[in-house]
Amino acid sequence: MLFSELGLAPEILRAIEDKGYTQPTPIQEQAIPWVLQGRDVLGCAQTGTGKTASFTLPMIDILASGRARARMPRSLILEPTRELAAQVAESFETYGKHHKLSMALLIGGETFTEQVKRLDRGVDVLIATPGRLIDLFERGNIMLNDIKVFVIDEADRMLDMGFIPDIERIVSKLPKLRQTLFFSATMPPEIRRLADAFLSNPKEVTVAPPASPAETVTQAMVLVQEEDKRKALRHLLRTEDVKNAFIFCNRKRDVALLQKSLESHGFNAGALHGDMVQSKRMETLDAFKKGEITLLVCSDVAARGLDVQGLSHVFNFDVPISAEDYVHRIGRTGRAGRTGRAFTLASPLDGKQVSAIGRLIKREIPLIAIDGLESAEFLSEDEARRGRSRGRGKDKDKDKDRGDRAPRERAERAEREERAPREERQAREERQPREDRPSRDERPVREERQPRESLAAAESRRQEPRRDRDRDRDRDRRRRRDEDEDDTPVIGFGDHMPAFMLRSARRPAPVEPAEQSPQES
Repeated sequence: MLFSELGLAPEILRAIEDKGYTQPTPIQEQAIPWVLQGRDVLGCAQTGTGKTASFTLPMIDILASGRARARMPRSLILEPTRELAAQVAESFETYGKHHKLSMALLIGGETFTEQVKRLDRGVDVLIATPGRLIDLFERGNIMLNDIKVFVIDEADRMLDMGFIPDIERIVSKLPKLRQTLFFSATMPPEIRRLADAFLSNPKEVTVAPPASPAETVTQAMVLVQEEDKRKALRHLLRTEDVKNAFIFCNRKRDVALLQKSLESHGFNAGALHGDMVQSKRMETLDAFKKGEITLLVCSDVAARGLDVQGLSHVFNFDVPISAEDYVHRIGRTGRAGRTGRAFTLASPLDGKQVSAIGRLIKREIPLIAIDGLESAEFLSEDEARRGRSRGRGKDKDKDKDRGDRAPRERAERAEREERAPREERQAREERQPREDRPSRDERPVREERQPRESLAAAESRRQEPRRDRDRDRDRDRRRRRDEDEDDTPVIGFGDHMPAFMLRSARRPAPVEPAEQSPQES
């Protein structure tokens, strides 16, 4: 089937042809006709199958007629990460270049001023992350009662990142009459429940088993000791024909450490993780897409939906904690029918995670050996648990060495002070002639330690001096009061005569009668 058979407008077909595409992917072939008909769609497909174009292309066709009003967008697309939101915005710019649709990108890490200006002018397509959208809504800068098309992309990632309560709040502000498109790479029960709540009589489109890797990706695993993983990675980077590659780490702090290590060995590497400011993240990603950076060491922020054309390799420096994240990571390569290679570096402690990945993808990842490095074996679950506990202890010691050493020095000093009397006694015994030393039976027996008194008894004992002191003070107070008392009766007010009674009272002057006039008499 060709794109021209899907019912898209000629302007969109011309933009697709300019991009070099002629045939749609399976998810696009099945989803686009239903979206053009105005139906709600529940799409489930593995990563790298073209889900983004399956809703951007028909949305451009639907929104071609109509006009946006200030602060009232006509469509809304929610993305879990800033990078995915920016990527969807690029798709609208690419496929909508022959239309006059306005678009706004609302993501964190950027100022509100420019985003508010775009909303005031009115936008046809609003692409946002949940947090920034709620911030602008609470400020009164946006109204959602004119949304015609609502898209939730990468819904399972939304669930993993804790965005579901925010999404439920956003949906409550949308009009009841709308078209909802729901796309996800996996369909766990929680996502299914949300789909049932948000969608109305949806058309379900599934083109591949959930969480299955693309067949175009060649997978392999290297099992070495933890301390040999960097050496194994450098060997693979030198022996493989690496055009560009993602190198995934589980922890953000390991991203920076590995990137610096690769640079010190002459590799062109950059870093990308969630703690970086948005401008730096976008700058690094653009440099990688342009080929200025060959290796991008990243956390799982880059594992969902990022589309880099022609990515040749993916390296899992750490085995992902979640088996589904493995599918998303290796899905960055082998996209759009191209071939790709994915290598995973595992240590003996990763047996449980590797088994979970094998159960999910229903196959075992083939093991390969590296010359010069000794191959290892997975430990049992109990051995791995004990090994992780020891590893956490080592990490704590390293952190103490790098940080404040005063607590450790105080502990060592206390231990030396506690050990000093015993060492001095042993030294005296060694200086004393052997025949003069008391035998073991003649040595004094250490008195048995008395049992510790209870907390209540100790508290009562501490309160006894206080009670005695209070009792003595009360007795002295009563004695002084009794000595001050006098048996002489008090007459009248005694020494407490009121002041008003001590003032002299003046008698008013008598009033003389007035003389009578002759008329009155």
